[in-house]
Amino acid sequence: MLLVKRMSRKQTFANLKNEGKASKGEYQRGKMLLKPKGESFTADLEMAMIVFLEEASQQEKLAKEWCFKPCEIRELSHHEFFMPGLVDTHIHAPQYSFAGSNVDLPLLDWLTKYTFPTEHRFQSIDFAEEVYTRVVRRTLKNGTTTACYFGTIHTDSSLLLAEITDKFGQRAFVGKVCMDLNDTVPDYKETTEEAVKETERFVSEMLQRNYPRVKPIVTPRFSLSCSEALMGELGNIAKTRDLHIQSHISENRDEVEAVKNLYPSYKNYTDVYDKNDLLTNKTVMAHGCYLSAEELNIFHERGASISHCPNSNLSLSSGFLNVLEVLKHEVKIGLGTDVAGGYSSSMLDAIRRAVMVSNILLINKVNEKSLTLKDVFRLATLGGSQALGLDSEIGNFEVGKEFDALLINPKASDSPIDLFYGDFAGDISEVVIQKFLYLGDDRNIEEVYVGGKQVVPFSSSV
Repeated sequence: MLLVKRMSRKQTFANLKNEGKASKGEYQRGKMLLKPKGESFTADLEMAMIVFLEEASQQEKLAKEWCFKPCEIRELSHHEFFMPGLVDTHIHAPQYSFAGSNVDLPLLDWLTKYTFPTEHRFQSIDFAEEVYTRVVRRTLKNGTTTACYFGTIHTDSSLLLAEITDKFGQRAFVGKVCMDLNDTVPDYKETTEEAVKETERFVSEMLQRNYPRVKPIVTPRFSLSCSEALMGELGNIAKTRDLHIQSHISENRDEVEAVKNLYPSYKNYTDVYDKNDLLTNKTVMAHGCYLSAEELNIFHERGASISHCPNSNLSLSSGFLNVLEVLKHEVKIGLGTDVAGGYSSSMLDAIRRAVMVSNILLINKVNEKSLTLKDVFRLATLGGSQALGLDSEIGNFEVGKEFDALLINPKASDSPIDLFYGDFAGDISEVVIQKFLYLGDDRNIEEVYVGGKQVVPFSSSV
């Protein structure tokens, strides 16, 4: 039995397992309770926290203790279950406008031909509002309860992204992109002074707005688009304000070589960020396909994280990240969609691609084993929360954590999943869960909760 108490809306949610004790877990199935808050739930926090995990046989005792009635229990069918919300540790919100197209070039050419010209359009607030509204709605429908967003160099449209994310109830980090180097598309860059000043303005306004679950994140695009002076200033802002940091590293061989040529005095790509105070225990770096053992050791020492973006790495022919090697060095790692280098905004796609990449490394004898589906699911949930420094709040179902959850119905209307009698052996059949992770989509995600608040289906107010 799992009980979640909702502070701000004066509701509680209880998920009662049919049998057995709930683990620290990944999936919950059984019954759900929504009830008015009783006196025993006093708190002034705007969150819904998991209060207990107990056996369903304790229902009568718990009902007396927490003052709920049998008629207040919502019972799930035997094939439905809850799972933790998915955490996208790397996604470019403006690139959603061309997601699903234009993945025919390697990284640096792709940035020049498609990405920079598209992002330049986000100086238009109207255009930004349309795209950002759609990407937040789509990712929530896909089960992304937490997203780490790149915006563009435009402060006002990046602030709008944060506003929209908050309005729809998604948990997020939002970054105003910084880049003072861009010879290929000269119109799409800032001066060093502008980048620093606008980052300060962005951070100040974000902190002043004090969104409950949307936070600013310092965002140098990557070393090739940021001068040493800019990186140093951004590192100082992050240090002074105690902020998270996001960027890219070692995505593509040509990129790695270009960084080496641009910054010859540094030992390697990681050293460029490290020496400019951009590699901290609040840093998440996307890709990392070509990081050396020495660089992974530095990541471990600094407590920095990696976002594994397998769709993008495959679609742009960038490379393969060896997740097992990252884990061997005890570096925190989560999954990212990396829209639009990754053509899908679904974290289910990221899970599937991560399994495939790991299998490819096994086939090519790079590794002696591959990641299991359970391993990769963990990366998409708890691993992502660890990468973003949120694992004390979300990532799985544990007492004291917030209720970020998806209600999964494999038999939903027009479901892409076919279930058979033998799929239901045991409680919370692993076969059913596997079928959802491999075959399911947003049609199977009937409800989405962030901090205990139901955000999907969308309310009429958004």
